[in-house]
Amino acid sequence: MIGVRSARKVRTARPVTLPAATTLVAALALVAGCSASGDGAGDEGAATPRMTIGMVSHSGEGDTFWDIVQNGAERAAAKDRVKFLYANDKEGAKQAELVQSYIDQKVDGLIVTLAKPEALKAVVRKAVAHGIPVITINSGGQFSKAYGALTHIGQDESVAGKAVGEELGRRGRKKVLCVIHEQGNVSLEDRCAGVRKGFSGTVENLDVDGTNAPASQSSIEAKLQSDSSIDSIVTLGAPMAAVSVKAKQEAGSKAQIATFDLNVAVVKLLKAKDVTFAVDQQPYLQGYEAVDLLALHKANANVLGGGRPVLTGPQLVSGKDVPKLEEYTGRGTR
Repeated sequence: MIGVRSARKVRTARPVTLPAATTLVAALALVAGCSASGDGAGDEGAATPRMTIGMVSHSGEGDTFWDIVQNGAERAAAKDRVKFLYANDKEGAKQAELVQSYIDQKVDGLIVTLAKPEALKAVVRKAVAHGIPVITINSGGQFSKAYGALTHIGQDESVAGKAVGEELGRRGRKKVLCVIHEQGNVSLEDRCAGVRKGFSGTVENLDVDGTNAPASQSSIEAKLQSDSSIDSIVTLGAPMAAVSVKAKQEAGSKAQIATFDLNVAVVKLLKAKDVTFAVDQQPYLQGYEAVDLLALHKANANVLGGGRPVLTGPQLVSGKDVPKLEEYTGRGTR
């Protein structure tokens, strides 16, 4: 899952047009109704931010996935009178530094990804010890509770991977190449392990550098040329799907391609039948619900999940879903 590092970058909330229905609307209405003084989440009447929330992700360069997460976070921030800050780095140690910078700024809440959990463990616990509520999203959900976070919002990567493996089996596939675009990312490793668990055939992992598309394409192409028995490719992020399509074409392979995550390009590939299906973990919801829940926690001490992750996926989508997906990806919400 790959974006441009922007340490301590303030994202100005920009409105996105979409239906108002979310899992928290009823709760928001209740809190707003009980807070005529303007202290409740959802009070849009005052211009002054009610709280500041910082998000730190493991995004590297070029991943549109994190644009969608931020779109959701910004939508919730505009509604809840939240000043939203965003920073990212693909290196775990740098992520820890960014979290520390938000602790130093005395933010009112933190949203953190745990793709490199060991690197974040101490600083997340430090934030909690300083009274800053933390929500983890997207990756490393199995570490969230132990580190003191309120909850984790995302998908169970092992379950998602297993669903992909089972779907490939139903399609009669025999050998899968699972392309890992970020070494050391526990969530990506869990996805491939899940594919292996759900698939009756053979699964082989291939590590590539997701921030270097030409080199990634060459690696995939070389693997397909050396092993003609590979009849399926699973990519673990939307940008890598397009790279794999090019590699397949150059290698003269007949392998089918499935991918995790959506963007405009993946929807076009689904429409063209270059990608057979995709796993949507609904990143917009991950950003939206994390900001919304931190606002509700401050206003009303709300917590979701009951000690378990709040799941936003997996949802398998294919060519039949393209008409609606074209609309939603075009506005940056899927």
